[in-house]
Amino acid sequence: MSFYCAGRQRTAPSDSPPLFRYTSGTNRSAAQRKGGPVLLYHGSRHGIEGPIAPTSRDRCDFGRDFYLGTEPTQPLTLICDFPDARFYTVELDLDGLDVRELSADATWALVVAYHRGKMEQARDTDLYVATAAVLEGADVAVGPIANDRMFVVLDRFFNGEITDVALIKSLSALQLGNQVVALTQAACDAIRIVDKRGLSEDERTELIATSEANRAEGVALAERICRDCRREGRFFDEILEAGVPLG
Repeated sequence: MSFYCAGRQRTAPSDSPPLFRYTSGTNRSAAQRKGGPVLLYHGSRHGIEGPIAPTSRDRCDFGRDFYLGTEPTQPLTLICDFPDARFYTVELDLDGLDVRELSADATWALVVAYHRGKMEQARDTDLYVATAAVLEGADVAVGPIANDRMFVVLDRFFNGEITDVALIKSLSALQLGNQVVALTQAACDAIRIVDKRGLSEDERTELIATSEANRAEGVALAERICRDCRREGRFFDEILEAGVPLG
């Protein structure tokens, strides 16, 4: 299988540092670095053009914002299918910004559901209003990333196949890193690009294999936890039908 477009192949520039420099185990919490800049990572399918702005594609976890990862492999496994992808190391200065941090719990899952358009049937409920207000007025959101290991588990929750208890236990077991999301232009203006590079063919091939393995791991984990927790907790439709904010 080829992951390149019509005979075009792009390799990393010769002066780019090796990929292992970026994947050697960085995990910094933005919430713990509010006194100054925090080092983060961003992946773009075709590169950033113009000023950084909160305008990602529709139906992302926290809305159409600018997404950053606390670990390099987070964005890398999301862009590795694209020959023109660019990987960025950035600094985000959190001074003066309103930072909201979400834990790996059902509230986080509902915030993701709200921004992905999964809560429309509960639009007139207190639950919907409370969920919509979680990030209201914030400049930056920090919370678990629904990466390639979590996509399948989260979709199973939204589709009514596993309960909230199974979802939370999956979040804990997978030990996901956080995503740091610039929600406002003020937050985007506080981002400084430190480094930019492309990905070589070998790097992209390795990352694609890693992404596929991670997704398979998520499927296997969801199957086991679903069996163990089949009678615990509530399903997504039950939470929406109740319409009551989570306490």
